[in-house]
Amino acid sequence: QVQLVESGGGLVQAGGSLRLSCATSGIAFSLYAMGWYRQAPGKQRELVATITPGASTNYVDSVKGRFTISRDNVKNVAYLQMNSLKPEDTAVYYCNAERRHYGLLWGQGTQVTVSS
Repeated sequence: QVQLVESGGGLVQAGGSLRLSCATSGIAFSLYAMGWYRQAPGKQRELVATITPGASTNYVDSVKGRFTISRDNVKNVAYLQMNSLKPEDTAVYYCNAERRHYGLLWGQGTQVTVSS
């Protein structure tokens, strides 16, 4: 069964840190590009960071220098380390997995709330 399950969200004060995890099953994880997206209330879902099968990374400008995406191809897990969190980082964070010709898969999301 194909599953992407996010965890690690929660409530944190501004300046704090959280590490999100995206545990996958049922896919050839090492062949998928992994991404983290977020959606704040009333806003469109936006890309936060991506990591290719070869571990090349890309970040939206607003999180560069604060967030780090990584992957563990043995555990089949993608991570998003979030440091120096700001209230504007508050959103539901989703992971996705993409592989050409195999489509796009999404997790159910995890809430991140940053208080000022």
